[in-house]
Amino acid sequence: MIPIEKITNILDRYDELQAHLADPESIGGDFASVSKEFSDLEPVVTKARELQELEAEIKSLKELAADPDSDDEMRAMADEELQEAIERLPKLEKDLSFLLLPKDSADERSAILEIRAGTGGDEAALFAGDLLRMYQRYAEMHGWKMETLSMSAGDVGGVKEVIANVSGKGVFARLKFESGVHRVQRVPATESSGRIHTSAATVAVLPEPEEVDVHIEDKDLRVDVFRASGPGGQSVNTTDSAVRITHLPTGIVVQQQDEKSQHKNKAKAMTVLRARIYEHERAIIDAERAADRKGQIGSGDRSERIRTYNYPQGRVTDHRINLTLHKLDQIMEGAGLDDIITSLINEDQAARLSAMEQGG
Repeated sequence: MIPIEKITNILDRYDELQAHLADPESIGGDFASVSKEFSDLEPVVTKARELQELEAEIKSLKELAADPDSDDEMRAMADEELQEAIERLPKLEKDLSFLLLPKDSADERSAILEIRAGTGGDEAALFAGDLLRMYQRYAEMHGWKMETLSMSAGDVGGVKEVIANVSGKGVFARLKFESGVHRVQRVPATESSGRIHTSAATVAVLPEPEEVDVHIEDKDLRVDVFRASGPGGQSVNTTDSAVRITHLPTGIVVQQQDEKSQHKNKAKAMTVLRARIYEHERAIIDAERAADRKGQIGSGDRSERIRTYNYPQGRVTDHRINLTLHKLDQIMEGAGLDDIITSLINEDQAARLSAMEQGG
């Protein structure tokens, strides 16, 4: 059921903002925020007006079809057009309902992507490397910029752990459902008997906050500096350039040693720390809204097994929505990943819409 009062308020607000934008002096220095609010409301207003026009058309056609003064041919034509208009109504109402769903305030943000090899030793590290390449290609397709903040290479290739910044518009909205355990089933290159092994990697996607979102006081930080070490523990730097930052109130620890400059390492560590604290605070709020989240896709918990990549059968299965696609190669190349992500977004919207309609 479309909330009429809410739609009326949105239309009134849109007209008000339009008038302000036509007369910039009326809003002083607030042009950017007014412009953003206006553009955010535009898709809702467009769809609402489309719905209003359709409802007016239905009303007019009903009157024409029931008019005793109209000839039979005119009434028959009106009746036919009426049925077509009525059939278009549910989809239009559903589209508008989706647009009215509360937005995640972090959806438009850039994101911090963390990938870690899980169970499976060398094969898990190789799979984590495959996931990294998949996300790199996916980012390129969407015109996003992906920058590696820190990386620990696997012993025979791949990565043990990588943290990257993915920047662009709407990154978090499309990547947020990637958090969780990704499982792979395949014959490792090092396996001579041809047995299929199961390995795993964990992915965490955190929205990147603005500095104003997270207030971090110096007194809440413990900063330790030390020499960066490479494989086997040998020193790869002659100066104390590696940085470990501990956020005392939450116990969150971030370590950074990829750069030769202590200053650069600290800056990168603070970027990751800020994102983890922001996500920590969001998780507390989400827990308080747990009842409202019961219909949503996954919890973002990185311990939840979300997807299996089966190489012998060339298929990928997302367990949260029971979706199986036999296009593993395209998905690992990044191009096919949109099919999974779009399905997850649609399912999440449908679940939230259902919860909203039930008042839960």
